[in-house]
Amino acid sequence: MRPPLRYCLLTVAVAALLALVGGSGVAGADGYAPVDRPGPALTVPDLAKSLRCTADVRNATREPVLLTPATTVDSDQNFGFDYEPLFRGLGIPYCVSDSPVDPYNMGDMQLRAQYVTYGIREMYRLAGRRIAVMGHSQGGMIMRWSLRFWPDTRGMVDDVIGMAGTNHGSVVVPALCVPDCAPALWQQRANSAFMTALNSGQETFPGISYTEIYSRTDEFVQPNLDDHGTSSLHGGGGKVTNVAVQDVCPLAVPEHLLIGTMDPVTSALAVDALTHSGPADPSRIERAVCGRLLMPGVDPVTGPLTFATLTAQVAAQLTVAARRVPSEPALACYVTADCPR
Repeated sequence: MRPPLRYCLLTVAVAALLALVGGSGVAGADGYAPVDRPGPALTVPDLAKSLRCTADVRNATREPVLLTPATTVDSDQNFGFDYEPLFRGLGIPYCVSDSPVDPYNMGDMQLRAQYVTYGIREMYRLAGRRIAVMGHSQGGMIMRWSLRFWPDTRGMVDDVIGMAGTNHGSVVVPALCVPDCAPALWQQRANSAFMTALNSGQETFPGISYTEIYSRTDEFVQPNLDDHGTSSLHGGGGKVTNVAVQDVCPLAVPEHLLIGTMDPVTSALAVDALTHSGPADPSRIERAVCGRLLMPGVDPVTGPLTFATLTAQVAAQLTVAARRVPSEPALACYVTADCPR
C-alpha cells in the first residue's frame, strides 16, 4: 500500500501545475552555450570505475543499453532485480553507470553527467555502434545534459528512453527543500537554473529517437497529466514518443518507484523502443500486458521484497542531513555562452 504522503504530494503537484508553466525553468537559449560548441574536458575522478558492462557489449551485434539510475539509489538497486535480468534473458548487451564518489546520485548533477558522458563514449567505442541510454527519474533525464553540452555524444546515441524522467523538473521537489536539501534535489525543481540550462537551445536532437514514459499517478515527478507535462519532450528534430502508461492500460496506477523498476507497461514500451527503429509505438504493445503485475525479469517472490527494501533506501537517502545544502549548485562555466575557451 502507498503511504498517505504519496497522495498528499500528488495533490500538491496537481495544484501547482501553473508553477511549471509560468516558472523561469522554461527560459530560452539566451546566455547559454551554443548547441554545437564542443564540450569541456572530463575532470571527475575514477571514470573507468564508473562503468560496468556485460561481455557482449564489445563488438555488439545489436544495440547495447547504458542504464542510468535515479536519485537516492545506485544501479544495482534500481536495475539489478528487474532490467538487468530482463536484458540478459533477451540477449541485450548493457552497461550500468554509477558515480564512484556519489553512489546514490544526491550530489551536483553536472558532475554526474560527466560520468554519463564517459559511459556513452566508452560504450560506443566498445560496441562499435550507436547505443541506447535508458534511465529512471534523474537517470531518465541526465543523459540529456551530456547530449546538450557534449555534442560529440549525439552521433553515438540512437535511443534515449526515460522512465518518469525529470526532464523539466518537478513542482513537488521544493517541498523537500525547506529549508535545505541535497544538491540533486535543488537541481530537479521545476524552475531551477539546471533545468533552464538543460532545456536551452533545443530539447531533442536529430538522429536520436526519444521514448519518454510517464505515469499520471506519479507522486514525485509532476505535473505529468498529459504529454505537455514535465517528462515529455518537444521540438529540436529528434523523433519523440511521449506516452503515459495509462495510454496503454487506462486502469494502471504505477507510482514513481514502480515505473522505473517493476511496471510491466513501462518495460514493454522500453523493449519495443529497443527492438524497433525509432521510438516506442504504443499501438504495438499487446493489451495482455495490462493484466500482469510484474514485468518480465522480476522474480515474483523476491522482487516485491526487494522493492520494499528499495522504498526504505529512498526514504533514508531523502532524510540524510549530511547531504543537504542551502541552495542550488552554481552552473558550470561551460554552460554559459561567454565562458572563455
